[in-house]
Order: sequence, then structure tokens, then C-alpha cells
Amino acid sequence: MRVTAITCVKNEGPFLLEWIAWNRLIGVTDFLVYSNDCTDGTDALLDALAAAGIVAHLPNPARGRRYQMEALKAAKTHPAVTGADWAWIADVDEFLNIRAGDGTIAALVAACGDPQAISVSFQFFANGGVETFEDRPVVAQFDRSHNPDIWGTDTAIEVKTLVRRDFPLGYYGAHRPFHDPELPPERQPAWTDGSGRPVPRAFRLQTARRRLRAFPARGARLHATLNHYALRSLESYLVKTDRGDVNRAHRAFDATYWQARNDPAHEDRSIQDRLPALAAEIAALKALPGVGARHADAVAAHRARIAALMADPEYRDLARALRAAPRICAREAELCARLGVA
Repeated sequence: MRVTAITCVKNEGPFLLEWIAWNRLIGVTDFLVYSNDCTDGTDALLDALAAAGIVAHLPNPARGRRYQMEALKAAKTHPAVTGADWAWIADVDEFLNIRAGDGTIAALVAACGDPQAISVSFQFFANGGVETFEDRPVVAQFDRSHNPDIWGTDTAIEVKTLVRRDFPLGYYGAHRPFHDPELPPERQPAWTDGSGRPVPRAFRLQTARRRLRAFPARGARLHATLNHYALRSLESYLVKTDRGDVNRAHRAFDATYWQARNDPAHEDRSIQDRLPALAAEIAALKALPGVGARHADAVAAHRARIAALMADPEYRDLARALRAAPRICAREAELCARLGVA
């Protein structure tokens, strides 16, 4: 089975090898990576990985700020995608955590009944009080999240989707593929959640405009969940705030974004069962010509940026605000207040 992971990056150098290593462990065979405006050496690291045959690295084709959508449009016709059995579109802070069989994408596909698409629900991992950036796997450092079925007050949670080559694709979205909703019944794709159940009809046919990227998460995680480490350490979050969103203009990574994803109510260490294998895969990547050195350069650039931001009064104020932010999102706090719950 050939599986191609597609992603867009900007200044993700310190975290890139872990993400590639993890995806290789679960059965991703090819990587198509689009980069833009990198100042931490991410592009140089990708070039070293490309020279070793690990990834295909291209400059993002976007001419404006629609980086992800323009890249996905280009990816649709790239040989790494057209020649693959499956496409997996995810960000570098998102880790597919498969519980089926041997923990591979092939096992997930089999457990879900060999559909044409599998949409896996997010699980947002909290900062957990981690202040300092460390050059070691993110999945080893963070093990607290919201209740997997409820994020704040939402029971409909966003997904990311594995797409099989024979899916009747109109175009790739960042969270799910789109097809002609007027397809006759015999051409409607077989499409499941992470438990192998058919996705909701309104989601599949795009009739619920507010839920194009989400469906109810309860019971949707039997075979897989998508661990999303959107916050990481406080220091790395400051760098993320400084960088801005690689995919969308005018989106701020501020205390509101942090608070919404920093719910530590639930402990989940299931992904950590594979830490030894992950460490071995990272070490193998670092041993490739130039890769270890370029990773070290990106780590040094990340630490230098942290030092510069912590010398800036505006970012010191932001750090204080993040430390003081409630551990539940604003909507949940409002609901608790209405119900008189402390």
C-alpha cells in the first residue's frame, strides 16, 4: 500500500523529523511538503530529506495568502499523489493515533471495512504546564486533553481524512475531500469515521454549512483518533504566535486560541506505547547525510527566536496571560456560570 502525506510548513524545523518519523511508523510511504517563508532552516532540512529520497519538497505555489488551498490544488496532480493508493492531508502538529491491529494505516483501513475515505476526529492536547521547549518528541511531553467526545461545549469536532485513490474527488479540502453531492446512489463513496461507521449524511453531502469540517465525535474513535498538539510548550507557542498561521490570513494565535485548546481534563498516553520505535526512526533520519545537522540548525534558530521574543515586553505580557488563562474555554466557562457550576 502506497500512502502519501501532504502538508504545508513554515518554520516547523524542530518538529519536522518527529512528524515524518511517526508517519513512517504508521505506514506513510511518501511525503509531499510545500514550504513558504521559512526563517528557521525548515526549507534546508527539507532539502536534505529530499536529497535522501524521504520527501518531495516544493515551494508553496500560492501567490496570496491561500497557502494550503493552493498547495492542495497543485498536489492533486503531483505524481506522489496520483501514484498513491491513499492521500493523507495533515499538519506537522497532528499525529494519527491508530488503535486497530498493528497500529498502521493498513490496519485502520481493514478495521473500517476498506472504505474510500476515513475521517478521524481531532483530540486537542493541552500544554500541561510545560514552559520550556525541549528537543525531544512532542508526543512524549503532552498527555492531557479535553474529554475526547466534548471539546468545550462542542460535541461536533473537526476531522482530518484519509482519501483513497478511487474516491470521486472534486477537490481536496484541508479537513475532508469534496465531491459532487448530486452523484447517483451507486457512485456515492463509502466513507467512514474512525470507528468504521458511515459518516453523517449531512457531512458527506455538505448540507450542514456550519459542520463542513466536523461531525459528532461520540463513538467515532474506536480504531483511531487524531492527536493535535496545537500548543506544545509555552515557549514554542510564542514562536507560533510570532510566525502566524501558515494556512490562513488574519488568524491570531493568542490567549483565546490557547485557552480553547488547553483543557487538561482527560489523560491519554496511548500514543506513547510506540516511543521506542519513534526514537529509533528519528535517529535513522538524523543519520542521513546533512539531516542531523540541518535539524540542529533549526533547533538553534527556534531557541534564538524564543530568546528574542522573551526580551520583548509584548511577548512577556502574552506569556503571563497564557499562564493565567483559565483551563476551560470561554464558552464552557459561560455555560458553567449559567448553570451555577464552580
